[in-house]
Amino acid sequence: MQPKHVDRIAIEKYNGQTFEKTEDWIAVEAPLEISLSYDGPTGTIRQTLTVTMRTPGDDVELAMGFLLTEGLITTANQVTRWQFPNQDAPANHLLLELAPGIQPDTTQLNRNFLSNSSCGVCGKSSLDNIRQVSHFKPKPLTPQIPADLLPKLPQLLYQAQNMFHHTGGLHAAGLFDSAGQLLLLKEDVGRHNALDKTLGAALIQEMIPLHDHILMLSGRISFELVQKAAMAGIGCIAAVGAPSTLAIALAKEYHITLAGFLRAQNFNIYSDSNRFI
Repeated sequence: MQPKHVDRIAIEKYNGQTFEKTEDWIAVEAPLEISLSYDGPTGTIRQTLTVTMRTPGDDVELAMGFLLTEGLITTANQVTRWQFPNQDAPANHLLLELAPGIQPDTTQLNRNFLSNSSCGVCGKSSLDNIRQVSHFKPKPLTPQIPADLLPKLPQLLYQAQNMFHHTGGLHAAGLFDSAGQLLLLKEDVGRHNALDKTLGAALIQEMIPLHDHILMLSGRISFELVQKAAMAGIGCIAAVGAPSTLAIALAKEYHITLAGFLRAQNFNIYSDSNRFI
């Protein structure tokens, strides 16, 4: 029983003079428990990895993206099966089974944390656990992205945000090729969940690593979003908002081109500008 991703509720709207009763579409926020099953030294290990508050829908992509960005898998075929174990309850628990012989290093997941819709790292047990090392080495920079393409991406992203147009309350992460074609887009109440869903879909479609792609974000650029992008080999990140200092530092380390404040004709470059032509 899959929970709804949007719901229509009764509200009151003030029109400047009086209140009127009406209805509005609201984005649903519901918990998803992600668990992992894999071979251990003495038998099968079943471990809860996280509980995240998400917009229901694309839950398998969300979980696959989470496993990728936490460094637990690098290819989709390392997961052989997934299921919602509680068939008679809302689908808020997803169990993924790893292929025989795949034993993930979950020591940095030494926590049972709750990541909410505004911060995906606030449950980390220590600052050391925030930092992951990507399996994909940075690709040597070659000029390949037209500079005048980037300011067009926010509008292309916005036009494809179907759930946002209903609710006005969802983040989006879109994956574009270097010619500006939108390949994937996912939405969620949490910006980190939207990105995990997008990267999980790319993983399932065997697109990883994404060295020659542009990641477009609907909000600001945080450290964690750059970290997740690096784990997928993303070459360029663009956003309508600003980056943080840690996001810039990590982008420079992985030679990720980082662009913020995309407007009608302008944007700021914070790292590796020689990717543009």
